[in-house]
Amino acid sequence: VIIFVIGGPGSGKGTQCERLAAKYQFQHLGLGSLLRAEASQPTRQGRQIKDIMMKGALVPSGFVLALLNNKLWQRSFLVNGFPRQLKQAKDFERVVGRPPNIVIVLDCSTETMIQRLLLRGQTGHRADDHEACIRQRLETHYSLCEPVISYYQQQNLLRNILGEEPEDAIYTKCCFVIDSLV
Repeated sequence: VIIFVIGGPGSGKGTQCERLAAKYQFQHLGLGSLLRAEASQPTRQGRQIKDIMMKGALVPSGFVLALLNNKLWQRSFLVNGFPRQLKQAKDFERVVGRPPNIVIVLDCSTETMIQRLLLRGQTGHRADDHEACIRQRLETHYSLCEPVISYYQQQNLLRNILGEEPEDAIYTKCCFVIDSLV
């Protein structure tokens, strides 16, 4: 089972995927976490990824697919925050040989995502959780993600869940989607 969970930065993807992975015994591949780990490495690639991320831009597909491909060893997994552009979706299908089983989209307002990220930024755990970078990340998300959403909607793989609701209500709806698969 391959499940993509997409949505804007701060929409709750990571929070929901952690809970879902534990319940269903899926491997959780958080793209942001994979990229941040790679960006912390003192390598040429690590420095390149860090520079791109600090600008609020998208890391090129080649880096992303290489990181994902190195992790795809378990049968069932949740991929959080991927794909972020149509080329990544199509490249994934070419590399893996098939589309995901389902794509969950967590829909959230811009203001909710900004407030969540600013609150998270107060903990100091993420260097990119400051307002200028957040706004750039959101702009990048909105400009590139619409074709991805349309692509999966045309394939009847898209499941929209309102990300404004309480965490437990969102989790219950995500479980309902996954239960329909397994």
